[in-house]
Amino acid sequence: MILNDHKRDELRFRTSKISAERAKSIRTIPYILGETFASLGGLQSANRGHALKSILDDLAAAGPRYLLTPHLYKFEDYGVPQTRHRIIIVGIRSDLGLEFKIPAPTHAGKHVSAREAIESPPIAKDAFNHEFTEHSPRVVEMLDHIPAGENAWYEGIPEQLRLNVKRAKLSHIYRRLDPDKPAYTVTGTGGGGTHVYHWSESRALTNRERARLQTFEDSFEFIGPKESVRKQIGMAVPPHGAKVIFEALLKTFAGVEYEYVTSEWFERFGYR
Repeated sequence: MILNDHKRDELRFRTSKISAERAKSIRTIPYILGETFASLGGLQSANRGHALKSILDDLAAAGPRYLLTPHLYKFEDYGVPQTRHRIIIVGIRSDLGLEFKIPAPTHAGKHVSAREAIESPPIAKDAFNHEFTEHSPRVVEMLDHIPAGENAWYEGIPEQLRLNVKRAKLSHIYRRLDPDKPAYTVTGTGGGGTHVYHWSESRALTNRERARLQTFEDSFEFIGPKESVRKQIGMAVPPHGAKVIFEALLKTFAGVEYEYVTSEWFERFGYR
């Protein structure tokens, strides 16, 4: 059973109550796994943390009751070449006498860089979903003035090329990757300036390059128009990150020991 909620507003203002009827129907499911794609700050702080606590309480009480292990996973610490932070909630039926433990980071302090992910090995010219974006001359010229790791608000951009934005200046707008660090979070939506930009070539990444940052194999073909493919990639759970969690879950059921860390949320929410 996978519990996903992609709606920020609902996560901020609702506690996603599980109805009594629904709870009664959950009888034989051995585990549950949920991931939130919404603003982590908003979810953790909504109602001073009571919203998330309420969600956890409802999940724990569902059906035969579950022993929950929520954790904020920083996927770059698990080999994903991207600073993607997500709350994952794993629950195992309490009557099974098993407890899921958070797998220990495998790449803390030795992150996979954007350059390594995109260039090693090189992407074939005829790879799936590897279409390049045609930018306007103005955008290309602006990108020419933005160094790796900087964005549209870089002071070295000539005045005539700067964006005329008076509202909040989002840091990811026309932000170029730092080739020696993990990429910033790959998103599936957003207008101009939000497509993730190459560190040395004045262009947005292709969908295949974005898929590399999400750890999809080049053999995986996304189906649909270009923007639909971008959304599929940006909204996905990185396969490599999911693999780490599922392997730990399978080891838990098989009684196989593995390295783990303790949850920082135990004292706050009462869940390990």
